[in-house]
Amino acid sequence: MKTNLSIFAQIIRLIPRDIIHKNVDKHDSDFNSKGINAWTHLVSMLYCQFGNCQSIRDISFGLRSATGNLNHLGVSRAPSKSSISYINAHRGWTFFRDVYFSLFKEFKVKANRIRLNRKLFILDSTLIPLCLSLFDWAYYRKMKGAIKIHTVLDYDSCLPVFIRMTDGKTSDIEIAEKLAFPKGSILTIDRGYLDFNFLNDLDSTGVFFVTKAKSNIDCDIVKLLALPNESENIVSDYQIVLIGQQTKEKYKKRLRLVRVTDPETGEIIPLLTNNFFWTSKTISELYRHRWEIETFFRMVKQNLKIKSFIGTSENAVLIQIWSALITILLLSVLKAKALYKWHMSNMVGFIRLNLFVKIDLFEWLNHPFLQDNAPPGQMQLELF
Repeated sequence: MKTNLSIFAQIIRLIPRDIIHKNVDKHDSDFNSKGINAWTHLVSMLYCQFGNCQSIRDISFGLRSATGNLNHLGVSRAPSKSSISYINAHRGWTFFRDVYFSLFKEFKVKANRIRLNRKLFILDSTLIPLCLSLFDWAYYRKMKGAIKIHTVLDYDSCLPVFIRMTDGKTSDIEIAEKLAFPKGSILTIDRGYLDFNFLNDLDSTGVFFVTKAKSNIDCDIVKLLALPNESENIVSDYQIVLIGQQTKEKYKKRLRLVRVTDPETGEIIPLLTNNFFWTSKTISELYRHRWEIETFFRMVKQNLKIKSFIGTSENAVLIQIWSALITILLLSVLKAKALYKWHMSNMVGFIRLNLFVKIDLFEWLNHPFLQDNAPPGQMQLELF
């Protein structure tokens, strides 16, 4: 199991260098790099995430302490604090974004999920609060700052296939209206995206949606559908048409309204969809999958460094968030390949504690608690 490469070096070597070269050429990221090229910058920001660094000083000193291990990382020297601060402010964040999506296409991660016949996407956003006096570009409310991360999650990989970062005041529907989804795919969304112009556009492009409706939705019942015998949580299933003064003009077709009971709270949840062929149980299950994106947001915030930032400029903040997403992608690759059934937070903690330990990465991931054979007991000599 021993090797001359640290665990961090083995993780970094998962990244194909041709992907880096391609994106460096695309963005001209090494122009006027002053000795700190894009690869060194990427490694430094990934070390910030894996090592849970609290400041630029932690990144610089941490990489300096690696000494000979830097060669294994493809880094000639550890960047200084001032160099990291400068390149975070001036090297474009789009390089990190395109590296993430290039790696997403390269690895094609498959999470341990129920396989669906159609492609399922989950759309939502999350807020990261910021101090407005330091991050004056991220206006949210009076005396408050925030950055909003609009995300489309791919259900199969449980990783983002679309991310847009805006200031906190940008509405969810403003970003959603600009998105396009493959024909025949499924989109699950929360009530924040209940805009009937948006839903009509989805339907006209052949996209199925499942969303939470308002409890007092203004509609007429066109047809009462039969309930499945095996599902006790299905309350009712209707075909409806909207009759509200504004909504009926925005969405003129029929819709399907399924009311289900939350098994934990007992709350009745009205679900709206444009599919009339699925069972009501399937619609309920599809909306339940929407919580995967909430789990993803919580996992990233708890395990990676995106709630506090080592730079205050917009460029530095976006670089740090994209480096966190590259990190979670690499961790997802490791989790998918490992034979041991890791929980993500446990795997992050174990890797963080052993970042510069020289041990075979995948043997350790497959058998993390493999114990050495105990030494033989002492032999008792017979006395005559």
